[in-house]
Amino acid sequence: MSDDLSKKIPQDASKVNIHESWEVAYWCNKWGVTKEQLLAAVKAVGVSASAVATYLGK
Repeated sequence: MSDDLSKKIPQDASKVNIHESWEVAYWCNKWGVTKEQLLAAVKAVGVSASAVATYLGK
């Protein structure tokens, strides 16, 4: 499945995609964190959105 780039929300909201700048911006805005905090969270717990949210205390 290809991404619909006209939509600026993740197509699979269960995973954090750090390879698309607009998705990084989406997750940073959603959780109120910096890009560096988001990347550190993904590095620590993987791409699961629920695991990243828990790690970030959200």
